[in-house]
Amino acid sequence: MKLVASNKKARHDFFIEETYEAGIALTGTEIKSVRQGRVSLKESYAKVEGEEVIIYGMNISPYEQGNRFNVEPVRPRKLLLHKREIRKLIGYTTLKGLTLVPLRMYINDRGRAKVELAVARGKKEYDKRHDIAKRDADRRMQQAVRRNR
Repeated sequence: MKLVASNKKARHDFFIEETYEAGIALTGTEIKSVRQGRVSLKESYAKVEGEEVIIYGMNISPYEQGNRFNVEPVRPRKLLLHKREIRKLIGYTTLKGLTLVPLRMYINDRGRAKVELAVARGKKEYDKRHDIAKRDADRRMQQAVRRNR
């Protein structure tokens, strides 16, 4: 498995409830650009529209040798999931009001591009501050243990 891009900010801004692995429908020049690692997930999110899951805001830079076959870098792309998974996601997003956020994109052993999609609940500002304080306290404890050896 080759990690192409990760969305570190998602774990800071959201509580992750559940994760799914989804395929992604790409054109030929897009997959070549993905293999070069030219992907950004920073401001991307997914929505369920009808019986499909669409990802918005994912930036795949144009392939340099792609000329006329290149497509728009920030276009909506279809995610490939099983129907029962899509129905589950519909329940999460409409009834519970949760958000679909991509955590990372990678290429699996068979050469397929995959997106790890998370069902997430947004954090409040005080939750973020609490996480930062906890991380700092853990880091200080680890440093103290190393000094006392």
